[in-house]
Amino acid sequence: MEDKLNEILSSYKGEKSELIPILQDIQSNYGYLPEDIIIELSNFLKMPESEIYGVATFYSQFRFTPVGKKHIMVCTGTACHVQGAPQILAGIERHLGIKEGEVTTDLEYSLESVGCLGCCALAPCAMVNDEVESHISLKNIKRLFKRKKSKEKASN
Repeated sequence: MEDKLNEILSSYKGEKSELIPILQDIQSNYGYLPEDIIIELSNFLKMPESEIYGVATFYSQFRFTPVGKKHIMVCTGTACHVQGAPQILAGIERHLGIKEGEVTTDLEYSLESVGCLGCCALAPCAMVNDEVESHISLKNIKRLFKRKKSKEKASN
């Protein structure tokens, strides 16, 4: 882990103004902001960990826990909410056996709700990694996961 961090930090001078780009690089490489990396970053930038956490928690793009290989974002914006997003979210939670904000024990899936995906005409919708799933219903949740598994097997 340390080699990867050293490689990331080698392209920076160690100035406080570089904090956000460094955090973005760390998350891009690790998938989240690990606690031990924040400690190392604190030493590199010569700033308190609390200040780094203060900045990182302000921006919703940063996460402090790993995400699954398949990160599911269920839209809970107005159009999706009206079309049943809360029930869809609950159905996916039941199907995966995790709650919103959690990751399956095998790190295959993670689940989060987001304010809007910008796909209101496709409501209710979700994204699995970068792929939009539209017009989701409680009846087709299991089918959706079976289809994802079939696509995955076909590409391997």
